[in-house]
Amino acid sequence: MIDKTVTDVEAAVVGIPDGATVMIGGFGRAGQPVELIDALIAHGATDLTIVNNNAGNGDTGLAALLAARRVRKIVCSFPRQHDSWVFDGLYRSGEIELELVPQGNLAERIRAAGAGIGAFFSPTGVGTELAEGKEERVIDGRRYLLEYPIKADFALISALKADRWGNLVYRETARNFGPIMATAATTTIVQVDEVVELGSLDPEAVVTPGIFVDRVVAVGERRWLQEGAFVGGVDIEGRPLADAATETEVDQ
Repeated sequence: MIDKTVTDVEAAVVGIPDGATVMIGGFGRAGQPVELIDALIAHGATDLTIVNNNAGNGDTGLAALLAARRVRKIVCSFPRQHDSWVFDGLYRSGEIELELVPQGNLAERIRAAGAGIGAFFSPTGVGTELAEGKEERVIDGRRYLLEYPIKADFALISALKADRWGNLVYRETARNFGPIMATAATTTIVQVDEVVELGSLDPEAVVTPGIFVDRVVAVGERRWLQEGAFVGGVDIEGRPLADAATETEVDQ
Protein backbone atom coordinates (compact mmCIF):
# COMPACT_ATOMS: atom_id res chain seq x y z
CA MET A 1 0.00 0.00 0.00
CA ILE A 2 1.40 3.38 -1.00
CA ASP A 3 1.23 5.86 1.85
CA LYS A 4 3.50 8.91 1.71
CA THR A 5 2.12 10.59 4.83
CA VAL A 6 4.31 11.10 7.89
CA THR A 7 3.20 11.78 11.44
CA ASP A 8 4.67 15.25 11.99
CA VAL A 9 6.90 17.93 10.51
CA GLU A 10 9.90 16.66 12.47
CA ALA A 11 9.62 13.29 10.72
CA ALA A 12 9.11 15.05 7.39
CA VAL A 13 12.53 16.75 7.39
CA VAL A 14 14.56 13.81 8.68
CA GLY A 15 17.64 13.14 6.59
CA ILE A 16 18.28 16.65 5.30
CA PRO A 17 22.07 16.90 5.70
CA ASP A 18 24.46 19.79 6.16
CA GLY A 19 25.40 21.32 2.81
CA ALA A 20 22.16 20.30 1.06
CA THR A 21 20.51 22.37 -1.66
CA VAL A 22 16.91 22.99 -0.61
CA MET A 23 14.18 24.59 -2.70
CA ILE A 24 11.54 26.37 -0.62
CA GLY A 25 8.23 27.25 -2.22
CA GLY A 26 6.42 30.51 -1.80
CA PHE A 27 6.07 33.95 -3.30
CA GLY A 28 6.79 36.06 -0.27
CA ARG A 29 4.49 34.61 2.38
CA ALA A 30 2.04 33.11 -0.12
CA GLY A 31 2.58 29.36 -0.19
CA GLN A 32 5.61 29.45 2.11
CA PRO A 33 5.86 26.15 4.05
CA VAL A 34 6.43 27.83 7.41
CA GLU A 35 5.91 24.72 9.54
CA LEU A 36 8.42 22.72 7.51
CA ILE A 37 10.94 25.56 7.73
CA ASP A 38 10.53 25.69 11.50
CA ALA A 39 11.11 21.94 11.61
CA LEU A 40 14.23 22.34 9.47
CA ILE A 41 15.57 24.91 11.94
CA ALA A 42 14.96 22.52 14.82
CA HIS A 43 16.49 19.68 12.81
CA GLY A 44 19.79 21.57 12.77
CA ALA A 45 21.05 21.19 9.18
CA THR A 46 23.47 23.99 8.28
CA ASP A 47 25.61 25.30 5.42
CA LEU A 48 22.52 25.09 3.21
CA THR A 49 21.96 26.49 -0.27
CA ILE A 50 18.39 27.78 -0.48
CA VAL A 51 16.47 28.36 -3.71
CA ASN A 52 13.46 30.63 -3.25
CA ASN A 53 11.80 33.53 -5.03
CA ASN A 54 12.48 35.88 -2.11
CA ALA A 55 15.02 36.08 0.70
CA GLY A 56 12.65 36.00 3.67
CA ASN A 57 10.02 38.28 5.17
CA GLY A 58 9.99 39.71 8.67
CA ASP A 59 11.36 37.34 11.28
CA THR A 60 9.47 34.13 10.55
CA GLY A 61 9.70 31.27 8.06
CA LEU A 62 12.62 31.60 5.68
CA ALA A 63 13.82 34.74 7.48
CA ALA A 64 14.08 32.73 10.71
CA LEU A 65 16.17 30.10 8.91
CA LEU A 66 18.52 32.84 7.74
CA ALA A 67 18.66 34.41 11.19
CA ALA A 68 19.69 31.04 12.64
CA ARG A 69 22.80 31.22 10.40
CA ARG A 70 21.92 27.94 8.67
CA VAL A 71 22.17 29.25 5.10
CA ARG A 72 25.47 29.66 3.23
CA LYS A 73 23.98 30.77 -0.09
CA ILE A 74 20.60 31.86 -1.40
CA VAL A 75 19.49 31.72 -5.02
CA CYS A 76 16.55 34.04 -5.61
CA SER A 77 15.06 36.75 -7.80
CA PHE A 78 13.83 39.28 -5.23
CA PRO A 79 16.15 39.53 -2.22
CA ARG A 80 15.22 42.98 -0.94
CA GLN A 81 11.90 44.45 0.14
CA HIS A 82 10.66 46.49 3.08
CA ASP A 83 10.64 43.52 5.48
CA SER A 84 13.76 41.63 4.32
CA TRP A 85 15.92 43.05 7.10
CA VAL A 86 17.36 39.67 8.13
CA PHE A 87 18.82 38.96 4.69
CA ASP A 88 19.90 42.57 4.28
CA GLY A 89 21.93 42.50 7.50
CA LEU A 90 23.57 39.16 6.68
CA TYR A 91 24.44 40.20 3.15
CA ARG A 92 25.92 43.55 4.16
CA SER A 93 28.09 41.82 6.77
CA GLY A 94 29.31 39.23 4.26
CA GLU A 95 27.66 36.31 6.08
CA ILE A 96 25.63 35.01 3.15
CA GLU A 97 26.23 34.54 -0.57
CA LEU A 98 23.64 35.67 -3.11
CA GLU A 99 23.04 34.39 -6.64
CA LEU A 100 20.58 36.79 -8.22
CA VAL A 101 18.42 35.22 -10.94
CA PRO A 102 15.70 37.14 -12.83
CA GLN A 103 12.31 35.72 -11.90
CA GLY A 104 11.43 34.30 -15.30
CA ASN A 105 14.82 32.64 -15.59
CA LEU A 106 14.51 31.29 -12.05
CA ALA A 107 11.19 29.64 -12.84
CA GLU A 108 12.40 28.27 -16.17
CA ARG A 109 15.70 26.98 -14.76
CA ILE A 110 13.78 25.07 -12.09
CA ARG A 111 11.26 23.80 -14.63
CA ALA A 112 14.08 22.73 -16.94
CA ALA A 113 15.61 20.62 -14.18
CA GLY A 114 12.33 18.81 -13.68
CA ALA A 115 11.75 18.36 -17.40
CA GLY A 116 15.21 16.96 -18.10
CA ILE A 117 16.25 19.90 -20.27
CA GLY A 118 20.04 20.31 -20.36
CA ALA A 119 20.09 24.09 -20.91
CA PHE A 120 18.20 26.82 -22.73
CA PHE A 121 18.76 30.29 -24.19
CA SER A 122 17.06 33.34 -22.68
CA PRO A 123 17.22 37.02 -23.66
CA THR A 124 16.87 38.13 -20.03
CA GLY A 125 20.03 39.74 -18.65
CA VAL A 126 21.75 40.41 -21.98
CA GLY A 127 24.00 43.44 -21.70
CA THR A 128 23.95 43.48 -17.89
CA GLU A 129 26.30 42.22 -15.17
CA LEU A 130 24.18 39.05 -15.04
CA ALA A 131 25.58 38.12 -18.47
CA GLU A 132 29.15 37.96 -17.21
CA GLY A 133 30.74 34.59 -17.93
CA LYS A 134 27.73 33.23 -19.81
CA GLU A 135 27.69 31.97 -23.38
CA GLU A 136 25.88 34.37 -25.71
CA ARG A 137 24.30 33.52 -29.03
CA VAL A 138 22.37 35.48 -31.63
CA ILE A 139 19.17 33.69 -32.65
CA ASP A 140 16.94 35.19 -35.34
CA GLY A 141 18.65 38.52 -34.86
CA ARG A 142 18.25 38.65 -31.07
CA ARG A 143 20.92 38.12 -28.40
CA TYR A 144 20.42 35.30 -25.90
CA LEU A 145 22.28 33.90 -22.89
CA LEU A 146 22.76 30.21 -22.12
CA GLU A 147 21.12 29.26 -18.82
CA TYR A 148 21.45 25.96 -16.96
CA PRO A 149 18.84 24.09 -14.86
CA ILE A 150 18.60 24.51 -11.09
CA LYS A 151 18.02 21.25 -9.25
CA ALA A 152 17.92 20.46 -5.54
CA ASP A 153 18.42 17.66 -3.08
CA PHE A 154 15.17 18.55 -1.31
CA ALA A 155 12.10 20.70 -1.96
CA LEU A 156 9.89 21.99 0.85
CA ILE A 157 6.54 23.16 -0.49
CA SER A 158 3.03 23.90 0.72
CA ALA A 159 -0.28 22.75 -0.77
CA LEU A 160 -3.90 22.86 0.31
CA LYS A 161 -4.82 19.17 0.15
CA ALA A 162 -3.22 15.83 -0.61
CA ASP A 163 -4.17 12.19 -0.58
CA ARG A 164 -1.90 9.48 0.79
CA TRP A 165 -0.44 8.91 -2.67
CA GLY A 166 0.87 12.48 -2.67
CA ASN A 167 -1.43 13.99 -5.29
CA LEU A 168 -1.61 17.74 -4.57
CA VAL A 169 -4.18 20.49 -4.89
CA TYR A 170 -3.08 24.07 -4.25
CA ARG A 171 -4.93 27.15 -3.09
CA GLU A 172 -4.92 29.94 -5.66
CA THR A 173 -1.68 31.99 -5.70
CA ALA A 174 -0.16 29.81 -2.96
CA ARG A 175 0.55 27.43 -5.84
CA ASN A 176 3.34 29.63 -7.34
CA PHE A 177 6.68 27.74 -7.39
CA GLY A 178 5.38 24.56 -5.76
CA PRO A 179 4.66 22.47 -8.88
CA ILE A 180 7.98 23.08 -10.61
CA MET A 181 10.02 22.68 -7.43
CA ALA A 182 8.32 19.34 -6.80
CA THR A 183 9.67 18.06 -10.11
CA ALA A 184 13.19 19.46 -9.71
CA ALA A 185 14.20 17.92 -6.36
CA THR A 186 15.42 14.45 -5.51
CA THR A 187 13.13 14.42 -2.43
CA THR A 188 9.96 16.52 -2.27
CA ILE A 189 8.40 17.18 1.13
CA VAL A 190 4.95 18.77 1.29
CA GLN A 191 2.93 20.30 4.10
CA VAL A 192 -0.83 20.44 3.53
CA ASP A 193 -3.82 21.68 5.45
CA GLU A 194 -5.36 18.23 5.30
CA VAL A 195 -4.91 14.75 3.89
CA VAL A 196 -8.11 13.51 2.25
CA GLU A 197 -9.35 10.07 1.25
CA LEU A 198 -8.28 8.52 -2.04
CA GLY A 199 -10.72 9.42 -4.79
CA SER A 200 -11.97 12.61 -3.14
CA LEU A 201 -9.69 14.89 -5.18
CA ASP A 202 -11.00 15.85 -8.61
CA PRO A 203 -8.35 14.52 -11.04
CA GLU A 204 -8.78 17.69 -13.10
CA ALA A 205 -7.80 19.77 -10.04
CA VAL A 206 -4.64 17.82 -9.22
CA VAL A 207 -1.70 20.02 -10.22
CA THR A 208 1.18 17.93 -8.87
CA PRO A 209 0.82 14.16 -9.35
CA GLY A 210 1.99 11.99 -6.49
CA ILE A 211 4.86 10.58 -8.54
CA PHE A 212 6.75 13.81 -7.77
CA VAL A 213 6.05 13.73 -4.02
CA ASP A 214 7.94 11.73 -1.39
CA ARG A 215 6.56 12.88 1.98
CA VAL A 216 3.32 14.55 3.03
CA VAL A 217 2.47 15.97 6.44
CA ALA A 218 -0.82 17.55 7.52
CA VAL A 219 -0.39 20.71 9.59
CA GLY A 220 -3.99 21.93 9.79
CA GLU A 221 -5.45 25.11 8.36
CA ARG A 222 -2.96 27.94 8.21
CA ARG A 223 -3.48 30.62 10.84
CA TRP A 224 -3.82 33.35 8.21
CA LEU A 225 -6.77 31.52 6.64
CA GLN A 226 -10.27 31.17 8.02
CA GLU A 227 -12.48 28.67 6.21
CA GLY A 228 -10.28 29.04 3.15
CA ALA A 229 -10.43 32.86 3.08
CA PHE A 230 -7.24 34.93 3.42
CA VAL A 231 -7.19 37.02 6.58
CA GLY A 232 -3.46 37.66 6.96
CA GLY A 233 -1.01 40.19 5.65
CA VAL A 234 1.28 42.78 7.21
CA ASP A 235 1.55 46.55 7.08
CA ILE A 236 4.64 48.42 5.92
CA GLU A 237 6.23 47.93 9.35
CA GLY A 238 5.78 44.18 9.13
CA ARG A 239 2.98 44.05 11.72
CA PRO A 240 -0.05 41.79 11.19
CA LEU A 241 -2.86 43.80 9.64
CA ALA A 242 -5.22 42.74 12.43
CA ASP A 243 -2.90 44.33 15.00
CA ALA A 244 -2.57 47.50 12.95
CA ALA A 245 -6.36 47.74 12.59
CA THR A 246 -6.82 47.30 16.34
CA GLU A 247 -4.35 50.12 17.07
CA THR A 248 -6.16 52.37 14.58
CA GLU A 249 -9.49 51.67 16.25
CA VAL A 250 -8.00 52.51 19.65
CA ASP A 251 -6.55 55.76 18.30
CA GLN A 252 -9.97 56.75 16.98
